[in-house]
Amino acid sequence: MLKCKVYSFETLDVWKEARKFAVKVYKLTKKLPTDERYGLTSQMRRSGISISSNLAEGSSRESLKDQARFSEISFGSLMELLNHSILCYDLEFISENELIDLRIDIDVIGFKLDGLRKSQLKRFKEKRKMKSSRKSSS
Repeated sequence: MLKCKVYSFETLDVWKEARKFAVKVYKLTKKLPTDERYGLTSQMRRSGISISSNLAEGSSRESLKDQARFSEISFGSLMELLNHSILCYDLEFISENELIDLRIDIDVIGFKLDGLRKSQLKRFKEKRKMKSSRKSSS
């Protein structure tokens, strides 16, 4: 098997969950009416992909504050997808059970995104505090 470099985002549980979730969203949106191809189907797929994509992009940033911002953007995409899912249910494109299934995944991913963001901000503040204490001791 080919050995490839593993990037930091690939080790994140939340990225792995978001990636699986994007696949689930793609499969679910195949059931939507064809006239929604450029509407809800496209919107749901884009927001589903955006969750893991922003985690990947954020991991390339040097600053933990920047990384936390991308985690926040991922959370925004997750909430956008929740909104689209509720609308699909309202329009009777998906069943109540399908909506509940999506919401369970959204809750899990949201919890993990929040934890990641808090951890990134905490580490950012600790780094800034260390730099500040080094300057004052010089």
